[in-house]
Amino acid sequence: MSQKLKEKALSPEVQAAAVGARVSGGSFDLSELDERIQRALTAAADKKAIEPTVLDLRGISSFTDFFLLVTGANRRQVQAITDEVVEKLKRHGTPAARVEGYQNAEWVLIDYGDFVVHVFDEKARRFYDLERLWREARRRDLSPDDLSQLGSLRAE
Repeated sequence: MSQKLKEKALSPEVQAAAVGARVSGGSFDLSELDERIQRALTAAADKKAIEPTVLDLRGISSFTDFFLLVTGANRRQVQAITDEVVEKLKRHGTPAARVEGYQNAEWVLIDYGDFVVHVFDEKARRFYDLERLWREARRRDLSPDDLSQLGSLRAE
């Protein structure tokens, strides 16, 4: 690649346009999410989960429709997030099909069939980087405002 072309590709304007295109074309509205998924997100947020992200895998995966990715700061928080998600969904009629990785608490997988919740510690989330692995998926990184929109489910 020529130096001039490389400089142009790395320019702030080109980078901003690329990020803007990815966000606008690759995101989705929270109203598209099933109530169970919204409930899982609020449960994780109630336990102070870090970096909540939803990957829409419909059309690119045959085994599930959505991944919910969250991070806990340490082993105890990973387990607390997992407990809250499992308990809240079970209380509302959606038991987990299986939970894997709870004892080690580096990466806990909670399988609900059409969606899977991944609760990571920080090191495992960076290492496995599911966002990169599933980069074709539509992605929604949830902000505190997004989570407050889902807040009505917290009271239940």
